[in-house]
Amino acid sequence: MRVLVVDDAVAVRRLMTMLFQSEPDLALAGIAQDGVAALEKIELLRPDIVSLDLAMPNMDGLTMLREMRARGLDVPVIMFSTLTHHGAKETIEGLALGAADYVTKPTRYDNPMDALEAVRAELVPRIKAIVGAARGHTAPTARPSTGPATATTNGAAATRSRPTTPDDGGPGGPGGPGGPGGDGTPRTRVDAVVIGSSTGGPNALAEVIGRLPGNLRVPVLVAQHMPPLYTTYLAQRLDGLGQLTVREAVDGETAEAGTVYIAPGDHHLTVRSTGAGVTLALTQTAPVNHCRPAVDVLFSSAAAVWGKHTLAVVLTGMGHDGRDGCAELRSLGAQVLVQDETTSVVWGMPGAVYGAGLADEVVPIDKVAAAVMRLTALGSGFRRSPSAAASG
Repeated sequence: MRVLVVDDAVAVRRLMTMLFQSEPDLALAGIAQDGVAALEKIELLRPDIVSLDLAMPNMDGLTMLREMRARGLDVPVIMFSTLTHHGAKETIEGLALGAADYVTKPTRYDNPMDALEAVRAELVPRIKAIVGAARGHTAPTARPSTGPATATTNGAAATRSRPTTPDDGGPGGPGGPGGPGGDGTPRTRVDAVVIGSSTGGPNALAEVIGRLPGNLRVPVLVAQHMPPLYTTYLAQRLDGLGQLTVREAVDGETAEAGTVYIAPGDHHLTVRSTGAGVTLALTQTAPVNHCRPAVDVLFSSAAAVWGKHTLAVVLTGMGHDGRDGCAELRSLGAQVLVQDETTSVVWGMPGAVYGAGLADEVVPIDKVAAAVMRLTALGSGFRRSPSAAASG
């Protein structure tokens, strides 16, 4: 896998050269000090992926991403970002412009070798996953079940039929036993939607949330693997895309229908049932699956509060976070929806759920919102707006 490094900092270029020289599966395709030189080298060298700094002279990273899109240069890009308000805001914008993912610069290390290992741990798995997916080779997952699938979480066994695609009338699919009826009627009512995502997630979330109606009758809770600050700007971006209100979750607030709550970076998002309804709770307990926020934590909490009346959605991402939570939800009779492999940047998380036989439906990203709307529908479909209720 050949990587083009684009960065104006000599220290970063030296660090990246050392990294790729020590990784047998990776090779340094070339180095560019700004966006102008990088665009020329992309066309000349045809790298498999680009590592891109955002703050550069002559042409910065965001301008370069726009130019790549204008020229039709379809090369995956991982941004090298700083953990600052400005860096977080630019990173969210870069993801919207088509960058596949990002890593934060190792600014807190005094020892260069410690910095090298920190970058290796974050960057190398992403490069391999993203390039592998672009080549049509995804990370290994469990073999998809062809019969009843059994998963165990916290001692509870979940036995369900094989996962199906939306057009399949087999068990677990629309029209199949135990699945939504052929007319689109949900198997059981849905009181909340919980979504988990990681690599490629911000754009996938934009696609889904931007298509949901403002009168959606349930709350939506999201665990996206991101650090602090980044989730703040992600929520701001998503809030401006569609009809739903989107904001970072606040500890103690009530979960309201028609609102999307984004788990803040470095906090797990959970829910608890109170006399006033369902309230949100943020915790900083140990990371799960090396993540905080973790999808499994959110899903397990939803299972305890909403049980079978939860709809779980697992979008693109590396690893298997969300799989165990889906097993717990499925053991209670909840429904699970996963993004398909073709439209995922990395089919790790949704692939793990599918491979474990836990997915009711597997759908492309542009059909996820429609599936959520169908599965949350009761009667006419959505809760009536206050103005409609008053006039009716």
